Amino acid sequence: MDLNRFAENSPADDAPGDASVCVVATQSDTFRRCREGIYPAPRSYRRTRESFEYMAFYRTAPVSSITHYARVTDRVEQARGEPGPMDEDDWTALIDPFSDEDRVVVFRLDDLVALDRPVANDGNGVRGAWYCTIADLRGASTLSALSERART
Repeated sequence: MDLNRFAENSPADDAPGDASVCVVATQSDTFRRCREGIYPAPRSYRRTRESFEYMAFYRTAPVSSITHYARVTDRVEQARGEPGPMDEDDWTALIDPFSDEDRVVVFRLDDLVALDRPVANDGNGVRGAWYCTIADLRGASTLSALSERART
């Protein structure tokens, strides 16, 4: 359970139901940076070229659920060694374990919004990126149910 989803200053879950969403898996370091307003993806990943308004985050640990989403406010391309939203520690922790690319697209995010009911992993898991709507997220109680509505 993500206890800070009950904080008084958490934004309301009021995004339009038909808004487009890209669901991605995040490990703890990546999710921490999402909380700070950025999500980086290697430029070769298809999600960097897809059109969507929000990102939702499947947290591999400690909850193994989609717990939050955020509105995408901007996309910034950055090369390793150039000034930008990511520093060298970010490259080491967030990109190097998954890719040898030297160019990323950094999605700038609004405040994270906790889903009223997380979408639980029932053995399916999120690999790559899934595309759905906010209504799909709100209506699915499990990843299997969401996978029936989402496209990959």
